[in-house]
Amino acid sequence: MTTQQNQCPKCHSELEWDGQYHCGQCQVHFKKIGFCPDCEAELEKLQACGSASYFCNSCNELKSKSRVKFVFESLA
Repeated sequence: MTTQQNQCPKCHSELEWDGQYHCGQCQVHFKKIGFCPDCEAELEKLQACGSASYFCNSCNELKSKSRVKFVFESLA
């Protein structure tokens, strides 16, 4: 089983969680955004019963978390 790495897109160090994703080295907060692996549209994150699912409004279907392309966007 592999764990998802949350790395800073600037310095590649591991991001910390302080209520938001934070890089201690760069002193920057980030937002984690998921994109559809099929049409590249931004996905909507649905949370229920402790688990997260991702829905594509363009394809009109749920997408597997393992296929979602995640990007970290600076909140500067």
